[in-house]
Amino acid sequence: MKLLPITLTIATLVAPQAFATDTPAPKPAVTEITLDASDTGRVFEGVGAVSAGASSRNLIDFPEPQRSQILDYLFKPDFGASLQHLKVEIGGDDNSTCGSEPSHAITREELENPKARGYEFWLMAEARKRNAKIILDCLPWCFPGWINGRFSQDSADWFAAFLEVAKKQYNLDIDWVGAAQNEKGTKLDWVANNLRPTLDQHGFNQVKLQGPEEAIATWKFSEELAKNPAYDKAIQAVTYHYVSKWLPSIENETYRVPEQVKATGKPLWSSEEFSMSGKAWNDALLWAQLVNKFYIRDRITKVNVWPPIASVLPGLKWVDTGLMQANQSWSGHYDVWPAIWTTAHTTQFAQPGWRYLDGACGQFNPKTWAGTYVTLHDPAGKDWSMVACTAEAESIQIKIAPNLSQSPVHVWKSTPTEQFIQQPDVVVKDGAFSLALEPNAIYSLTTTTGQQKGSYPASPEAKPFPLPYTENFDGYQPGVTPKYFSDQKGTFETAKRSDGGICLQQIAPKQGILWSRVFRTPYTVWGDAAWKDYSVQADVLVNGGSVELGGRFSGRVEASLSTSVVLKQDGSWALVAHVEQEETKDGKIKKVMVPKTLASGQVADFQPDQWHALKISFIGTHVAAVIDGKVVGEAEDGSCKVGLAFLASSYDPNCFDNIKIEPAK
Repeated sequence: MKLLPITLTIATLVAPQAFATDTPAPKPAVTEITLDASDTGRVFEGVGAVSAGASSRNLIDFPEPQRSQILDYLFKPDFGASLQHLKVEIGGDDNSTCGSEPSHAITREELENPKARGYEFWLMAEARKRNAKIILDCLPWCFPGWINGRFSQDSADWFAAFLEVAKKQYNLDIDWVGAAQNEKGTKLDWVANNLRPTLDQHGFNQVKLQGPEEAIATWKFSEELAKNPAYDKAIQAVTYHYVSKWLPSIENETYRVPEQVKATGKPLWSSEEFSMSGKAWNDALLWAQLVNKFYIRDRITKVNVWPPIASVLPGLKWVDTGLMQANQSWSGHYDVWPAIWTTAHTTQFAQPGWRYLDGACGQFNPKTWAGTYVTLHDPAGKDWSMVACTAEAESIQIKIAPNLSQSPVHVWKSTPTEQFIQQPDVVVKDGAFSLALEPNAIYSLTTTTGQQKGSYPASPEAKPFPLPYTENFDGYQPGVTPKYFSDQKGTFETAKRSDGGICLQQIAPKQGILWSRVFRTPYTVWGDAAWKDYSVQADVLVNGGSVELGGRFSGRVEASLSTSVVLKQDGSWALVAHVEQEETKDGKIKKVMVPKTLASGQVADFQPDQWHALKISFIGTHVAAVIDGKVVGEAEDGSCKVGLAFLASSYDPNCFDNIKIEPAK
């Protein structure tokens, strides 16, 4: 018998009116779904993650075996989240959300010998070590100060240098480049006439370009491509961020893809999404609902979560955002959240290159996106998989065409109480089967095998950051980011002292092209967000401008409580607090952080070419500044009560060494 074209029908069973209070609830509607390999549908391009904004900073500092275990949960196929796409930040030495990421070419001269700074190259290598097929991608948030414009030949050369570091130092072939500045768009003339030719000249012909990487999904970029064949050829995928419009409701319809954009056939991606904690079940379920919704509604074939892991130093913003959490590198403690398993419901059951079956993708109830299902098949064979998210109890009846596998169907389920649990197989009889689905759950139905809920022994218990703490950097080679230091602006790395040994130095020579507003000079933080009464001391060499040593830091670069002692190259000093203040702008009142000088003075006979001992201590509201063993200033400051330690520098090669933090007495 010849099969009819694929159809999707929803038959609603109406229960008789009930009068008794103990009358059973009506049976759910039956959703009939037909699977046929000849159905039309777009190519699935994967579910991935964006490591950017210093969100993965702490991961590289974890001890083994915990570090490898975390990486397995993220990237190992058929084990955990099994991420299929990894996008990383091309560091630009300035704050890009939770901190700053260092550039591979901080100066123009470094273009000749770019450096593998930071942790993104390492992370890409670890991801590909686990999954040789993982798709790698990159995008800048900021640009170093030597670059003459975001969309210039300088920036094109800088992009190419990043790919060269990946290839020459890590043997990584990066697949995609975001031809834009994160969430600030691009210029197609630059893409076609600068970036694309430059990458080709450096041997990166195979690298594909995407854009515009904007945060407001207007989809007008597709109109620009349609008007110019050269532009259309240069861009292989149209990418926007937060097509969900920042959630938290799955029902938001603001940024839906217009039909004329879908009709172009160009791959459409939501290339940064979610930005929520995957710890709570409802949010983890929301992430899976979003992936389904984007294909059904918009024909979006790739979705990336930001970030893959909450590996931000406690005390900074966005510390609880991601699929799992690993931010205590000193203790080795980490948590696997439900979002790892709601991701696995797609990534362990369909691979990039599989194709959606459009007739077998839809909503259980057309009034809500909370209950949906998508079906994909392997064009190289007969295997298929379905991912269903439910809001209410559902009953499905599946009919399978002979051109798809009719072997027993393996079923995996996640609920608020248990995630990613294999259920009894369902037998296909006469090309059909039925299944009842629980409410508030995720199901994966598949003819494939090999999936697993990977696990390791429980990680070590969480512990506070060690106190007292000392660091003299002599255990590091030059050019390294030391453990536990989280740069928030600028770039700090180890360097040789002229008199022997190793110190920490700020190496960014000037502020570059920013992604967001900032108020401070370059600074880096470390320690414990709960620290209250303590002292921070360090030896400092003021090669130019000023240095700063402080504590009780809480917040992020645009809004941070803190108190510090500042020492300038001319020997002048100041005890400064950053305090909250209301500001009226355009008729609106908002809270901002402003510096407040608590005390100031001059060091007698100051020698700028010598190392000096700097110290600040906090006891209750009392703050004291000490220079070369002498108390130079004291004040009462109740603006900030607890927080991290930090050090800062002007855009000069200033140095720090022999750091010590201990409880104040």
